[in-house]
Amino acid sequence: MTVTTALNVPELMAKACAKTGLSDFGDDWFREPLDVLVTSLNTEAALSPLGFELTRHRLTALLADRLRLRALQRQHPAVLEQEVRVAAEICGLPRTGSTLLHRLLSASPQVTSTLSWEVAYPIPFPGEGPDAAVRKRRAQERMEMFAQLSPDFGDLHTVVWDGPEEDVLLLDRTFVSMSYDSFYWVPSYGDWLRSADQSKAYAELREWLQVLQWQNPGRDRPWVLKSPHHLTAVGTVFDTFPSCKIVMTHRSPVNAVPSYASMVRAMSSQYSESVDPVRIGRYWSRRFAKTLQDFASAREAHPGRFVDVRFADTVSKPVEVARQVLDALGLPAGPADDAAFEAYLAQNRTERHGSHSYTPADFGLSEDQLRRDFAFYSEVYL
Repeated sequence: MTVTTALNVPELMAKACAKTGLSDFGDDWFREPLDVLVTSLNTEAALSPLGFELTRHRLTALLADRLRLRALQRQHPAVLEQEVRVAAEICGLPRTGSTLLHRLLSASPQVTSTLSWEVAYPIPFPGEGPDAAVRKRRAQERMEMFAQLSPDFGDLHTVVWDGPEEDVLLLDRTFVSMSYDSFYWVPSYGDWLRSADQSKAYAELREWLQVLQWQNPGRDRPWVLKSPHHLTAVGTVFDTFPSCKIVMTHRSPVNAVPSYASMVRAMSSQYSESVDPVRIGRYWSRRFAKTLQDFASAREAHPGRFVDVRFADTVSKPVEVARQVLDALGLPAGPADDAAFEAYLAQNRTERHGSHSYTPADFGLSEDQLRRDFAFYSEVYL
């Protein structure tokens, strides 16, 4: 069953203003991605009644955060004076070991990373103390609700409310984000995203990192961030964060593409009762092939700014890989790093890990087709 009520951008913006008592969204460049997204949601996503309400609430909350960001910058100009140093963006196809590598590196006392609760609620609530207790509680509640809506998701991707999380969730507030075609069937939005100039979105990502640093004066370490989204904007990443390197994780697309299709199916099922796994598989197979083809030319334009890591190595010798990556970032690992890595791995072993089974055929794919379509990539990196 689908809803007949449509999302409406002016109405969403009005709701955000009413919710916050604010009215200044700043530069309205974000209207184009938001308009494209909402049109795609209304015409393609087949939202269920619950999916419609969740999406309307989510978009309103993201718009409210845009209002709060501008208000915070006006009230505290020092936010905009924060120096943001990004040491690395970890990216690669999803399901290539990037999450394990990110969480392992984030344990190092030499770096910092975005945490799950703060990408969900990056701005302090009125009257909230420095311990961010209200936001942390809400993040826990939100994670519990998500687990109920997508009970299989935890078997695919372990989420910890106070652990490292992808910075793409900050980009969600720009409406320029891979999150949207991962959670919804919005192929026209995905097509738009792949050809869009993302420079203003990344400029705002930098502003969000300033907000997080400003809240914690001791957080003056370089950032290690992570998201597959960054494969779509390598040049923009380098322009925005001049000292950043791309740490690219590699795994056979024969494994990675169906695995991500399985994750997308689990995520999108909470928003729509009309989820077609074959359509999902073929969409992401085409999209990732094109992304990696475009990435090759972007990499040629920026030699010396890439660190390559193979999935099998991350799994079999994680501490050694983490040390190698830190060295490549100009942050040589020492005893404190080694101790932090071992502590994280011990914690990681205690976290719940489920299993899920799938085949490429479940998503309209075949191993032979995936090998052919991604041969240009596999022959170089695997």
